[in-house]
Amino acid sequence: MIEQPLTQVLIMLAASVFVVTLARRLGWPPILGYLIVGMGLGPHAVGVIPDSSTMRVLPELGVVFLVFTLGLEFSLPRMLAMRREVFGLGALQVTATAAACAVIVHLTGAPWLVAALIGGAVAMSSTAIILHQLTDRGELNRTHGRLAVSMLLFQDLAFVPLLALASGLQRGLPSFSLEAAVLTAGAGVLAVIAVLAAGRWLLRPLFHEIAHSRLRELFTLTALFVVLASAWISYLAGLSLALGAFLAGMMLAETEYRHQVEAVIRPFRDILLGLFFISVGMLLDVRLLLTEFGLVSALLLGMLALKTLIAALATRLFVGSTFKAVRTAVVVAIGGEFGIALLTIVLDSGTSSGTGLAQPLLVAVVLSMVLSPLVLNHNRAIARFVLRERGPRTTPIEPDAATVSALQASEHVILCGYGRVGQNVARVLESQSFEYVALDIDPARIRAARQAGEPVLYGDSADEEMLEMAGLARARAVVVSFSNPAVALGIVRSVRRMRADVPVLVRTADDARLQELKDAGATEVVPETFEASLMLVSQVLMLLDVPVSRVVHAIGTIRGNRYRLLRNIHRREDARPVDEERLYREELKSIVIPPGAWAVGRTVSDVRARGAEVAITGIRRHGILGREPSGDTCLREGDIIVVYGLPEALEHAEGVLLAG
Repeated sequence: MIEQPLTQVLIMLAASVFVVTLARRLGWPPILGYLIVGMGLGPHAVGVIPDSSTMRVLPELGVVFLVFTLGLEFSLPRMLAMRREVFGLGALQVTATAAACAVIVHLTGAPWLVAALIGGAVAMSSTAIILHQLTDRGELNRTHGRLAVSMLLFQDLAFVPLLALASGLQRGLPSFSLEAAVLTAGAGVLAVIAVLAAGRWLLRPLFHEIAHSRLRELFTLTALFVVLASAWISYLAGLSLALGAFLAGMMLAETEYRHQVEAVIRPFRDILLGLFFISVGMLLDVRLLLTEFGLVSALLLGMLALKTLIAALATRLFVGSTFKAVRTAVVVAIGGEFGIALLTIVLDSGTSSGTGLAQPLLVAVVLSMVLSPLVLNHNRAIARFVLRERGPRTTPIEPDAATVSALQASEHVILCGYGRVGQNVARVLESQSFEYVALDIDPARIRAARQAGEPVLYGDSADEEMLEMAGLARARAVVVSFSNPAVALGIVRSVRRMRADVPVLVRTADDARLQELKDAGATEVVPETFEASLMLVSQVLMLLDVPVSRVVHAIGTIRGNRYRLLRNIHRREDARPVDEERLYREELKSIVIPPGAWAVGRTVSDVRARGAEVAITGIRRHGILGREPSGDTCLREGDIIVVYGLPEALEHAEGVLLAG
């Protein structure tokens, strides 16, 4: 084993870069690459990475940051609206799975305490892996994603009484102490209350003060402090680190700072999550897997089948579709880090009964986590195979494909890029009754737009096949809204290779490559910095009583001279980009109305009466989008409400819709 820490880190980084890059080339998820690195370099293989306390703590922090960002997506109103799924479905899944496994283990000769701990270990699923994969696939807000998250949240809560059970086993007792369990649960409740209270009354004033300092590093330090402090409070009370971080994120989700907090946390989260997946790969004992391959394989298949069956039956009580129930069950069927912790306690206790099964079961749980990227990426196909049916023919975003196909045959505008500028252009085109098709490569943005019923395609705007699919042959105009001039240049050249006559309008941040874009075939190039200056100048001149004709002539002359007059500008060294702050700009958001939400059965007027200061631009129901709903429109379970406004107003509107 290599003892030099720096050498260990360099080998691990080099292996990660190589394997993850190779995984990407082969179309595998990056998680699988990290798991392979851990398996190859861990103590059970080459032994480059030691099983040290540092290698256990840092990966846990990756899970903490991941669950914190999940909390930023949920908010307290959404959690209140999901209480039925969390405490109903989650409790049913954990209890039924743990009980069934405990009975099976007890029949092999293990005492009830050991059997209960092994059953609880099997009931756990990997929060980090499931959330990471669902987020990457854009399935976190789908029905199966929402129900899976409900089970994961309850599993975090259930880990507390399971640890209380484990305390009895660690002390060599035949059963656990009721007094110790009550004290542990009470401390956990107090920790939850403390985190919620701090989030409610301290976080917004704290971040408000920090944001006014305009020091980015101070904002980052504060975000890190909040995440780690909330996890620490939760840990001191006997709860999981992740639960405290989730509660803190949930409190910050109700503030206007959630987007900026998520942006500064993401780099730390991604790096530490990589370490977490490597640490999971390190746990896989390849030698035991080879020597007891039959037993480990049987335990793996039995665990996956049992968890899928119980979770599917439990979920079926909460959702009307068997396909969605099975799909949810497939997602939560894998093992989890809490299960590994419980099985480790069983093995360390020295109890002879049950440990013979615990060691190969530990390998089976780790192996299920290693195989989890393949399972989660194909959860839909697996659910169809299990039910021996084709499943539902459409999903919430597929019906719009017919709309896009219809637009391809009509005269329309192609929007290359569907960010802030592209969406603003789309809103104006809609208001003037012009059709459009948008192209973008951001999966999350595409899914949100398609859920809102907008004709958006996923793909590279510079790809000629994508432009053909978007109907370039019949398009009346092309608008390129990407701020990167290199990207815009590639799109313009692709468009001109296919059509020489269509008008192409290009948006750029400044005039750095204006002439190059013009030479490539752009009809008009709009540097947004200069255009903002011209609009301001025109207003100033009119306030100074300059005749409108002179104002129009002056602005036209500046544009005709390619903004030459505006180029002699002295820049400050610390000048910031125009759109650096994301806090106060208006944006679109789609809010799904889950079962039990306050808005179910109420009208749009009822929502507005609660002070929701946003524009409700549409309601999507059963794949059909209704624009500009009237005040007496009644909202139903499963509706997707499309709202438009400032970030803080959007959060308040979500709170009204979900919790009143």
